[in-house]
This record gives sequence, C-alpha cells and structure tokens, in this order.
Amino acid sequence: MTVQLTRRTFLQTASATTTLLIGFNGSKILASGHADGEFTPFVRISSDGTITAIIKHFECGQGTATGLSTLIAEELNMDLDQIEIEFAPANAQKYANLFFGMQGTGGSTAMANSYMQYRTAGAAAKEMLIKSAADEWGVSPESISLANGQLSSGGKEASVGEFVAAASMLEVPAKPLLKDPSEFTLIGNPDTNRRDNDPKINGTAQYAMDVHLDGQIVAVFVRSPRFGGTLVSLDDSGAKDIPGFIRTATLPTGTGAIVYAENTWAALQSRDAIFAEWDFSNADNRSSDQIKADLLAAVNRDAEFDARGIQGDAAEGLSRATKVISREFFLPFLAHAPMEPLNCTIAPTETGVMLYDGCQMPSGAQFALGAVLQIPPENVQITTLYAGGSFGRRSSPSADYHVEAALAFALNGGKVPVKLIWSREDDLKGGYYRPAVAHKVQVGLDDDGRIIGWDHRISGKPIFKGSPFEAVVVQNGVDITSVEGVADTLYDIPGLYVGLTDDISPISVNWWRSVGHSHTAFVMESMMDLAAEAAGQDPLEYRLSYLQSGTPDHNRLAGVLKLAGTNAGWGNPLPEGHYQGIAVHKSFGSYAAEVVEVSGDIDNGVVIEKVTCAVDCGLAVNPDVVKAQMESGIGYGIGHVMRNEITFTDGEVDQWNFPDYQPMRINDIRTIEVHIVPSTEGPSGVGEPGTPPSGPALANALASMGTRVTHLPMEANGITFT
Repeated sequence: MTVQLTRRTFLQTASATTTLLIGFNGSKILASGHADGEFTPFVRISSDGTITAIIKHFECGQGTATGLSTLIAEELNMDLDQIEIEFAPANAQKYANLFFGMQGTGGSTAMANSYMQYRTAGAAAKEMLIKSAADEWGVSPESISLANGQLSSGGKEASVGEFVAAASMLEVPAKPLLKDPSEFTLIGNPDTNRRDNDPKINGTAQYAMDVHLDGQIVAVFVRSPRFGGTLVSLDDSGAKDIPGFIRTATLPTGTGAIVYAENTWAALQSRDAIFAEWDFSNADNRSSDQIKADLLAAVNRDAEFDARGIQGDAAEGLSRATKVISREFFLPFLAHAPMEPLNCTIAPTETGVMLYDGCQMPSGAQFALGAVLQIPPENVQITTLYAGGSFGRRSSPSADYHVEAALAFALNGGKVPVKLIWSREDDLKGGYYRPAVAHKVQVGLDDDGRIIGWDHRISGKPIFKGSPFEAVVVQNGVDITSVEGVADTLYDIPGLYVGLTDDISPISVNWWRSVGHSHTAFVMESMMDLAAEAAGQDPLEYRLSYLQSGTPDHNRLAGVLKLAGTNAGWGNPLPEGHYQGIAVHKSFGSYAAEVVEVSGDIDNGVVIEKVTCAVDCGLAVNPDVVKAQMESGIGYGIGHVMRNEITFTDGEVDQWNFPDYQPMRINDIRTIEVHIVPSTEGPSGVGEPGTPPSGPALANALASMGTRVTHLPMEANGITFT
C-alpha cells in the first residue's frame, strides 16, 4: 500500500496497548479493556491519554464527525481539538443506525440517532475513570474533577491514560450521570471548529480517490447510452495501442463491459477507443418531451393507488367550491453531481476482501459484495474514508457501484486490487436520478377563501419498488417517498385526496437530497400561495390559519414561519423593484421556513438578493454546522430549480459535464441568513430540510414579480438570473 490510511483500524492497534472502549447500544452500555470484538465502542481512551471518538456515520461534508466528537468531548470536559476521530469499521451489530436497523447514513438521521449513544458513552467513561482514580488515591469520587484529559483532586493530578487499565476492569455504570444542559460548554456553542477543517485544508484528509494500493489496476465500465440497452458486440482493437491498457471483459448480464488499465487516464482513453454495438429494442428510447407528456397524461386519469384520503371527500368539496384553482406541475430528472464522482477500491484479504470507500451504507455494501463474490457479508471489511459529497448518490438501494466494483474484481480473478472509477460524464449520464415527476392539483375554496377540497395526483417512477427495502417502504402499492410532504402535510386541509400512478421505465432513479420532499414541497407551497392569492389574503397569514391546532407540529411550523417572516421584514415596504416569496415545510423531523427576496425583472434578469431561513431542528449541537447545512441545502435547492435538468434525446442523456449541468455558484445568491430556533428537543435533521422550501419560495417571489412557474427548471421558461 502506498497511501498510509492512519487511525482506520483501531481493533487491530488497540490490542497492542491497554485501552478503555466504551459504547452505548440502545439500553445497554458496553466496555472493554481489550479489543476482542465483543463490544460496541464509541470512545476509546488509550494508556497514553489519547481519546478517540469512533464515528459510526460517514462524513461527506455534513459535519457528522464534528457533531459526534462534540458529544464525547462535552461529557469528558475536553476541548474538541483534543479528541481524535476515527471512522468505524463495518459491523451493523455494533454500529447500526438506530432508525434503520443497519449501518448507514441517510435521511438526516446521524445526530438524531446517535445523540444519546455518544453522550452516554462519554459520561460512562468519565465515571469509570473518576472511580479508578478515587480508589487509587483514597478519596471520594465527588472530590475529583476531570478536564482536558487530566484527573485532579487536592493536589493530586494524573492523565486519564494512567487509569485506563483499572477503569477497563470496572463494571460499567448502568445510568451514567449526564451533564445538565445548563453546564454545556461545547454543545450549542456557535464557535466550535469543525474537526475535518484542518485535514481538508492541509491535504491530509484521505478520500477514496486517493487510494493507491500496490498492484492496483483501474476499471471503468462501458455502459449502454440508453437505459435498458444490451450489448451486441464489442471491438476493443482500437484500445490495444493505448499505453497502460490491459484488457476488456463483457458482463454476464449482457448490459455492458469493463475496461481494465494500469491507471485512470489509460482506462478512460481506452474506453474512448472501443466500439460497442447495442440493442435498444428494450431500452427507453423516449425524448424528454415524450417523457413529460406521458407523466402529465398519467395525472389526468384515474390514479393507480390511493395514497391518502377518500377521493369522494375531495370531489364533494370541489363540487361545493365557489372558486377552483387547477394547476399542472412538472419537475425534471435531476442528477446528484457530487464533487467527487463515485469510486472505490476492492483488495483481497485472507478471508475475503477489503473495500476502501467513502461508504455511506456499509451494511448494503457488505451484502452487495458478499452476494457477487459469494462470500459471507462479514468477510467484507470496509475502510471508510471521507467522501466528496453524496446528496444520496452514494447510498442507492441497489448498491449499484459496489456491485460494479465487485464484478470488476471478480472478472479479473480476484487476486489484485481493483479500483472502480466513474468519470464526471459517467455520473451525469449514468442514471440514479431524482425521478421526473408530474403533479396535477385542484383546490376548491369557499366564499371565505377557505380550502374545502384538495385533489392531488402524482406520477413518477418509484424509488423503492423492486429494491431490498420494498417491503418496508411500499405500503398498499404506494412508495411513500413518492407522496411524502403531501400525504402527510401538516396543513389542516379538509377533503384532501392524494392519488399516485407509477411510471415504469428502465431509467434508474434514486433518492436525492430531501427525496420526495424535493418535488412535493414545491407543489404544495406553490398551491398554498395560489390559494392565498385567490382568497385575497397575505401568504404568511394564510398559511398560519391552517396551523392552529396547538399541536407541537403546528406550533413549531408556525414558529419558523413567523421567525423567518419577522427577520425578512415580511409585510414591510420593500425597495422599488424588490419582491418576496415565502414557503415552509417539515421534513426529516425538522421545520424550515424561507423567504426569498428578488429584484430586477423577468426579461432583463432576476437577482436573488437574499434568502432568510428559520429552522427548528431541536437542539443544535453545532450551530455553525447547522447554519452551513441550511445554507448548503438552500443553494442546492435553488440552483436546481433555477437551471438544472437531465434531458433525453431518443433515449440518450444530453448533459455530460458541469458546462451543461451547472451547480449553484456562490454569486447566484447575494445573502443567506439562517436563524435557529432555540430548543430543548432532541436533535433532528439538518442535511436536507433546507432544500424543500427553497425552490417554492423562489417561485413565489417570481410570482409576486408577475410570472408563476410550474414547469421546471425556471430558465427553460425564459427566465434569466444575474
């Protein structure tokens, strides 16, 4: 191995020194003085005094490593920069996401499911160390203080490392005393520095793309240019003169081929020199116009599945309505476009393989590699590295790129390390997109402008049908991610009917930052604005009128609406040529409201002057990380509704790289302001909740300017942004 991956394998190194390993799993606290694999360690204290937080969630820029190490540092009275971080090995029995039952990161759950685990582990370690020192010094535990890795009492002082051996032999406290929130110095501190800043700045952070093992070769795939195509023939004669080319192998599935080379450049050049003939008879050969027409046709006929409510209730309300608002919406396919394209390396071990990856779903990767390589999943070890973004792409239900890597490794004989590379072009053309979706909504209002009927039809390809998670996520034929944000809306709307029709296509789809909320919030919040306009009422006040039950959900959603409105100056006179739009949405346990202020005009260019966001995400462990994630989610959401889409011509993807699939740039929004609601509730999601309200808030601002956009992206409607 030519790249040293430090602090990745603590179970191996811990056996060389006495350590205290503390973990908390559900209601059971676990400790060990040795690394024999029987424990669930979240914090390790070595005899030299080094304290390490074992991070069970991967880090793709969302701040998880900082958050989890903060919890341990808080309970141990340490400065955050005194805590080392180390990514956990793959072992679902020890490191399962408590919400999933498997090891993985997603759904904005990292802090929510780990909060008590890591605090309790830190508190247990503290009590055990103090007890050991008290026994040694002959003093009461109450007389001992622990701070910055030092134990002290009445002139006696020692490093925690000196008591690791004794502490590891103690019985673990069943209910260690946690700090009272009033004692927090790190949790909730807005000035906490991220633990991954320094290694990313100085270049020592290791990503999967950085892995170069002795004897490693590179594999890239030759895929059908149309989804569902099959390989007829492959001519690789043109690649044989490329320096570094090794060979090709066709896939037993008939869906493509693999190019093996000595390095990435040789692999990509060799692939370009290969001629492949394809059979498109079973492919999706439609162009984007036809896909859009098919989806819109589906929402104009009877739905296949009832996702919520009784159709008659909505029909009855609409029949009594004095005013009916009807709109069709179309939201296109979207790529994730993480900065680091997909890649991973598989190397042989004595009992199986080692996967080097910025691995979002270790359990899924273990099962995928185990199935392809015909080895037990537990024989798939994983070295988790930093990931350069994901937005959901690194966690597809089918574990697609892990399956590809396993095939490339197996078809090469399984004797040498194989690194799978997706280029940027592969990423944009390779599928697993946010599904293209159509909505048709009819809203009926009475004489007072109150909603009395809401008929909502949705059509798009389901993400979970046919996946390993279908039994859990698909209920009565409905993939709940297709309708989330509508079927479970918090607005108190009578006569709500939601119907769903699946679109069946070989175009592969995947969850995308905020999953179904990415399209349902756009439609719900656009329609609420239209209803407020028809009722002649203020959009903010109109929304509040449907959040009056006094339940925690209503109170918290109303709270962020008011906070965002107040800080944005909602209702106050705006500078000439300025307009505002508002939207609010609950997702992943958190509540977010956003006000977008724009200036300019549709014909000469729109300027996004400011986005004001209010978020209630429970306790903000690291407020600066929360703000960064909300800013990121806002930029991601607005950038995509402004200009991005994946389009097709005769079944082939038109986009290929960033020139025609442009991410949001820093100058696209002049100011983003984030306000966090103080809370004593447990932490909830922040990685995704900023995205859903951002698009509709911009759309509602443009509507105030005079143009209502219902088919995305906005630039495809002739709107320009400057």
